[in-house]
Amino acid sequence: MKTVDTVRFGTIEVEEEKIVQFAQGIPAFEDEHAFVVIPYDEESPYFFLQSLQTPDLAFLMTVPYLFFKDYEFEIDDETQEKLALKNPDDVLVYVLLTIPHGSIKDMTANLMAPVIINAKTMQAKQLVLEKSTYTTKHRLFNEAEADAAGKEAR
Repeated sequence: MKTVDTVRFGTIEVEEEKIVQFAQGIPAFEDEHAFVVIPYDEESPYFFLQSLQTPDLAFLMTVPYLFFKDYEFEIDDETQEKLALKNPDDVLVYVLLTIPHGSIKDMTANLMAPVIINAKTMQAKQLVLEKSTYTTKHRLFNEAEADAAGKEAR
């Protein structure tokens, strides 16, 4: 077990086998290599990717297929090799979320750069999709859903 201080969660205990390793860091955070995935709560579709090095660095993320049923992309051979991905069942896919101005109803997902994790080895990479029609700001909710999400947050 590794003891880690965080701003959002206080001091937490992390099992070594749950540590997600980004060999090259995350774009714009290249010095951050070790993280843990923490569920927002048991029934939530949201997760935090908490840095084990920087107490105040935690990214909000979700499984894209919960919100974008048709989301698809290919993992290039180099990434498959680096992450030792041999079985599709071992691939975990998340996307980072942004909450502009703290407004949950305006939350967006970065579908252009999914986070790929090998569930067996816990090796990970944020894969920037080349020649993609996806953007860094896909709205999670349509107008009706956004209104409902805004009311829930109050």
